[in-house]
Amino acid sequence: MALKNRIGNIFSLTSFGESHGPAIGGVIDGMPAGVKIDFEQLKHEMARRRPGQGSVTSSRKELDEVEFLSGIMDGVTLGTPIGFIIRNKDQRPEDYEQLKNVYRPSHADYTFQAKYGLRDYRGGGRASARETAARMVAGALAKQVLEKMDITISAQSTVNVAEVPQGDTCGGVVQCVVSGVPVGLGEPVFGKLSAQLAGAMMSIPAAKGFEIGLGFDFVNHFGSEVLDKFIFKEGRITTSTNFSGGIQGGISNGSDICFKVAFKPVATLMQEVEGIDHDGNTVVIKPKGRHDSCVVPRAIPIVEAMAAIVILDNVLINRASRL
Repeated sequence: MALKNRIGNIFSLTSFGESHGPAIGGVIDGMPAGVKIDFEQLKHEMARRRPGQGSVTSSRKELDEVEFLSGIMDGVTLGTPIGFIIRNKDQRPEDYEQLKNVYRPSHADYTFQAKYGLRDYRGGGRASARETAARMVAGALAKQVLEKMDITISAQSTVNVAEVPQGDTCGGVVQCVVSGVPVGLGEPVFGKLSAQLAGAMMSIPAAKGFEIGLGFDFVNHFGSEVLDKFIFKEGRITTSTNFSGGIQGGISNGSDICFKVAFKPVATLMQEVEGIDHDGNTVVIKPKGRHDSCVVPRAIPIVEAMAAIVILDNVLINRASRL
């Protein structure tokens, strides 16, 4: 079985490319026809994720300019596959030559090698967060469609990024709220909207935890304390509370969808660490390259992008749910 590089059913993204190859990119399928693209808004979204913008982000200088190859004419979507590329203009594969036969702790080096018998050691290759720039394109276009339906997505960090000690890294939590979602999105049993969102978020590099609504805090309450009671308000059925995070039975109930994603500290430290080579020998890995000391600032727009992809896909799926 090949690598799974596609997300979505009707609205989908297939991404390609490696961190230090000539380009990354993707094919977006299922984009509705006739959508006028706001390219300035797209640039803004891409700028939120790109590196080199702060003290805790990588100093790699990538403009993340998107070149569309198909699916858009005169700024309007055609309903056909949208192909695009983002050229890597500041790649430095030589920074990773020392890692050719070395497995770094808490990285995907060993697992990729063990699974496929080879790997792209240049900055992690396909496992690098560089790949998420392609997701930003699909997410940005999905957002523009959703905004026309009055569905908005907003994420933020729930913790302040602490000052990181020299050469070390830290993690954090991103909280996301999706507002204006209609009732009925999600497909039982294995297509629950909560499960789709969890899968999308956990596919982001460095993501290690996901919870929706009250999440793990449910265990600290009695059932009588966390019931989302139904009420009739402003001409529609809604709930008086939102402990469920806007999803019940795997289907959206019309309330805001609220979830959190936890991100681990970046595994690449700018200090010497012990690794192991392919012969099993312990080696000392000396710091080199350009890396984030905290992924949270750049993860915020990625979380929004992945949520947009999942929500738009389910909006389109839902149109076929009933006559």
